[in-house]
Amino acid sequence: MGSSSDEESDFSDSEINEYKEKPYELLKAGTHKVRGPNGSFRCPFCAGKKKQDYQFNHLYQHAIGVAKGSASRGAKQKANHLALATFLENDLANEAPPQPQPTVPVPAAKPEQSELYCWPWVGIVVNILKESKNGDCVDSSDYWSKKFSKYKPVEIKIFWDDDRSTAQVVLRFDNDWTGFKNAMEFEKSFEAGGHSKKEWDGRRNSPGSNIYGWFAREDDYKTEGPVGDYLRKNGELKTISDLVQEATKDRNKIVGTLVNEIDLKNENLDELQIKYNEKTLSLSRMLEEKDELHRSFYEETRKLQRVSREHIKRVLDEQEMLNVELENKKKRLDSWSKELNKREALTERERQKLEEEKTKNDMRNNSLQLASEEQRKADKNVLRLVEEQKREKEEALKKVLELERNLDEKQKLEMEIEELKGKLEVMKHMGGDDAAVQQKIDSMNEQLQEKKDDLDGLEDLNKQLLLKERQSNDELQEARKELIEGLQEMLISSRVNIGIKRMGEIDEKAFKNACKLRFPSEEADIKTVELCSLWQEKMKHPDWHPFRVVEDSKGNCQNYIKEDDELLSGLKNEWGDDVYDAVTTALKEMHEYNPSGCYSVPELWNFKENRKATLKEVISYIFAQLKTLKRKRT
Repeated sequence: MGSSSDEESDFSDSEINEYKEKPYELLKAGTHKVRGPNGSFRCPFCAGKKKQDYQFNHLYQHAIGVAKGSASRGAKQKANHLALATFLENDLANEAPPQPQPTVPVPAAKPEQSELYCWPWVGIVVNILKESKNGDCVDSSDYWSKKFSKYKPVEIKIFWDDDRSTAQVVLRFDNDWTGFKNAMEFEKSFEAGGHSKKEWDGRRNSPGSNIYGWFAREDDYKTEGPVGDYLRKNGELKTISDLVQEATKDRNKIVGTLVNEIDLKNENLDELQIKYNEKTLSLSRMLEEKDELHRSFYEETRKLQRVSREHIKRVLDEQEMLNVELENKKKRLDSWSKELNKREALTERERQKLEEEKTKNDMRNNSLQLASEEQRKADKNVLRLVEEQKREKEEALKKVLELERNLDEKQKLEMEIEELKGKLEVMKHMGGDDAAVQQKIDSMNEQLQEKKDDLDGLEDLNKQLLLKERQSNDELQEARKELIEGLQEMLISSRVNIGIKRMGEIDEKAFKNACKLRFPSEEADIKTVELCSLWQEKMKHPDWHPFRVVEDSKGNCQNYIKEDDELLSGLKNEWGDDVYDAVTTALKEMHEYNPSGCYSVPELWNFKENRKATLKEVISYIFAQLKTLKRKRT
């Protein structure tokens, strides 16, 4: 592309006529092919254009239009098309179809081509007497308009002499060939009656009472008087050949303009077609990627379901084994108790020992009975929680899949709508007045409306599913609250991996370490409690808000601790970074979990990974604790 643009810059407009000789010789030699199939013609210099099927006249007009086109076209391109026009004129003139005869009306008697006429066409009537023989009102334009109505004058002017005894009338006709024909017939009507300009010149001194008329020419234009002044002011002198040349020039100019517009439309249409193909290819790729993601998501979901089922089955099998083991031990204890009851002690000491052993066995039996009851209750609760979790997971998974499916359908509908819009744009550029194309556009508009209605229906369904998803999330939150309330005593310690943490409560460990460095051991504990209580109360104060809001790259607002806050800066300078981190961590937790109430709230917490624990982790941990408890009791 760079070399072609350099070549075009080597030729200026003044060298176009010289450069056209080279492509003209190539056209004559047959190097550049002009003839197409089925008697059509093609432009060898516009090979990239979509349209390459011209008639002879259309190809000639195209070549002339580009050769005389705008300055934006390159000089080389103009020279090539000028050579093509010359080749069509000189070498393929016999291929041109017969030219249609012009529809311009030609006067019956052809005037001399060099004779000068007043243009716009004008007729003159003289020797009009104020006192008419018939008593007509000759000083009215309406009178003369009716009199010469068959010649269709467009304007009539009356000029009286100084004493208003005689007048002259000027009739102006249309400035086209029809007006010329009417003016010539106007003149012939006076010639037929013997009252033309020739007779007027011979009888000027004694004209009588008849009127004379003729077609205005050069001598009328140059004559002195009001008529000559009017002609010079409102018209000009032109020959018939001048008018023919001007009409031909205007026609060629219009043809060139239309050719340029057609080429520009074709270029725009090609660009739109390329953009449409690119959009279609991009949409196809997006659909393939989406299908691949959907397949991977479905496989991963099936894998997770299989792992979950295996895990639940393993837990239930272990629970069943533990129940069987507990029942066996209970049966052994019952048999021992029966055996002891059958024995008879011969001495007081042996009897006392038997009583003590029996009491111990009864206590153990009661303990095992209570443990068994507690185990059954715990098993029922755990099974209920597992079933609820399984059901909620299945419902959530179904909703996710349904949302994904609705999202896929929505994306497909949006892509189909965009594709239909693109096709409509292309059809509108190609349409014109073709009834078939218009009918196709109407059909595509109906399809587009149907797709939009389907999209609205999917959006309504999507809103309903989102509402159900929120309800499921609310139920999960309620389950978390029930777990927190029911397991307060069991999981309150921070020594366990999974437990309950008070979010927004200051960790005393940092204050205790700092106070031990400054105060004795007994005083350090008291000072630690005082400082923790003091800063806990400061965090509850509604006027203290040491946060700044920063908008990230995605437009979401994030809250960050103000490093230049007066209270926090004083705390950091006085007690160090560990105490500062403990207070800022509690501030962040309170701002996240309870910003309006400003008091600490319990939350299920994974102390090992220092994050919020999931329901699955909590239930798994409870199972592990129950197994450990059973092993200790056995």
